[in-house]
Amino acid sequence: MQATKIGLIGLGVMGENLALNLERNGFSVTGFDLDENKRNSFAKRTQGLNACAAHSLPEFVANLQLPRRVWLMVPAGAPVDAVLSELRSLLSPGDVVIDGGNTLYRDTQRRIDSLENTGILYVGSGVSGGEEGALNGPALMPGGSSQAWPLVRPFLQAIAAKADDGQPCCEWMGPGGAGHFVKMVHNGIEYADMQMICEAYALMKGLGIKAPQMSDVFRQWGEGELSSYLIDITADILAHQDPETGQALVEMILDTAEQKGTGKWTSQVALDLGVSAPTIADAVFARTMSALQPERLQASKLLTGPKPQAAQNLDEVLPKLQGALLAAKICAYAQGFALIKAGDKEHDWQLPMDKVASVWRAGCIIRAHLLEDIRRAFAANNDLANLLMDAHFARLMAQCQQNLREVVAMAAMSGVAVPAFMSALSYYDAYRTERLPANLLQAQRDYFGAHTYQRLDKPGKFHTQWPKGAQ
Repeated sequence: MQATKIGLIGLGVMGENLALNLERNGFSVTGFDLDENKRNSFAKRTQGLNACAAHSLPEFVANLQLPRRVWLMVPAGAPVDAVLSELRSLLSPGDVVIDGGNTLYRDTQRRIDSLENTGILYVGSGVSGGEEGALNGPALMPGGSSQAWPLVRPFLQAIAAKADDGQPCCEWMGPGGAGHFVKMVHNGIEYADMQMICEAYALMKGLGIKAPQMSDVFRQWGEGELSSYLIDITADILAHQDPETGQALVEMILDTAEQKGTGKWTSQVALDLGVSAPTIADAVFARTMSALQPERLQASKLLTGPKPQAAQNLDEVLPKLQGALLAAKICAYAQGFALIKAGDKEHDWQLPMDKVASVWRAGCIIRAHLLEDIRRAFAANNDLANLLMDAHFARLMAQCQQNLREVVAMAAMSGVAVPAFMSALSYYDAYRTERLPANLLQAQRDYFGAHTYQRLDKPGKFHTQWPKGAQ
């Protein structure tokens, strides 16, 4: 066939589905993968379409229209560097390389720097939505070489999911690693959101509610402020029976959650930038704790604690749990957007905060009703210090923060671990507290390390020779 408009390297499920999405939207595609079976599968699946598979990287590059646009969907890290190393000698100034993997944003900046004198343009783009989103419309968060945006915008926005107002869920995030930074934080919020839903599930289970009834509850919650993709799929999962046992399939799944690293990166970067993101970090630690499953089995036989309180009025408890989940979710989003603002300040990306929220409204895993409200909040004030300071979200928290307190108390008294709920409540209470006990902490630091302290009544740094022992 004639030279194609787009080249896509990495024909796994995500790559193949993105290629089909591109072709369906009028962009011819050449695909390539080191795995011959994947190349053959792609050629078979795209038979009769404006797409083809190349058998080598030189053949792949030769089959692309100028300026060449090459989209990488290979595992993050060394595989990206390896492909990029081979591509460098085959590409020309003005060609564009897009990395669509879950790449650490610092690696994206490093690769942009390495290509600075070649004329090759580099884009690091977050891609969210899983295999279904890749095929039918993902959320895309591109950033990098600004000269590349006019060259990639037509096809990226064409294949992206569309929000209810018709806007494509794809906007330019900024220079350097901005796109991959935004995607990293997206995944961090995703970790927190999933963990909070799991904690609501654990509390319902402790109350004696069976999976089919839980499904109905989540389905009902998905019709209000909690409306989101993750709530919807949770309802689907809880309703599904295992054909072998007749039980809810979810109850037959080993309670060990895996992770690929983006939640950990989010937590590490939050620490690096001095941003409080405890709910995201606790969601990561919850997965780490789940991996200790054999150890937990032994501990469960040795360590004591209260039993879940099953005998409760569900008509009273479930609305409280619904409010608690909403309050905790808002706190998780507040932490995520605070981290994005800190990253923006650190790297001077000039991130459009309302557009970040806008591209998450459809296609991505954390798409939710709340994101339109978040978009409006930042459209009104891009310099909003924290989402909790927005009038709309302050009102929502006023309505549901008491629910979060009561649910956390119920969990503690029942011995049900709810780290995300607890940390969200602590985050909220710390943020709204005029005077924290850090004055004592700084006095302790000064006592043992002469680290000095500041005073309320006069400027400067001070050190005290603290009296030792009882007076």
